[in-house]
Amino acid sequence: MDMATTPAAFIVFVSTIALSLYGMRNRSSNFYSKWILSPPDVYYEKKYIQLITSGLLHTDLPHLLFNMFTFLFFAFQLEAMAGTFNFIIIYFGSMILSDISTVIKHKDNYSYHSVGASGAISGVLFSFILFDPVSKIRIMLIPVGIPSPIFALMYLAYCYYAARHSQDMINHDAHFWGAAAGIVITSLLEPAALSNFIQYLAHLF
Repeated sequence: MDMATTPAAFIVFVSTIALSLYGMRNRSSNFYSKWILSPPDVYYEKKYIQLITSGLLHTDLPHLLFNMFTFLFFAFQLEAMAGTFNFIIIYFGSMILSDISTVIKHKDNYSYHSVGASGAISGVLFSFILFDPVSKIRIMLIPVGIPSPIFALMYLAYCYYAARHSQDMINHDAHFWGAAAGIVITSLLEPAALSNFIQYLAHLF
């Protein structure tokens, strides 16, 4: 973690932690209610800024820690590989695009709200996998690294299941669409990354 070489990841990391902790302490405040994602507000009131502000808040400490640990493991490496400009596009592009389906799906549901950087972090994770498909991803309690393409399939399967069984404010649909956005955006910005990933898969099979 280096402000000099990965400034965007550093600023996003610190800002997300600070704003999330502030939001947790002021859950009933006007600040929190304005920043969370409310699909009717975005769809009908054109409050598009919520697509970004909601990604800077989290429901509770475990939610924040999970996302920030994932960010810490992959975001700084991604910015170093992709460059600061591309990293910003991948992170915030994934954040915004991951919420579009949620806004459409819940545009008339005034009781639905969500927060979290899950879509953006999924985009970062899958972008990283395109850049470095030979990497192995370690999960707590599992002693060996999981090849990143296999981890990607496991991750998407979990997101699909969680999106249909969750009862919290975490937007699990955003995990899936964030991952898809990360792949598409990275492929557009760095076609060579997609080409190398496909060649790696072809070599495996």
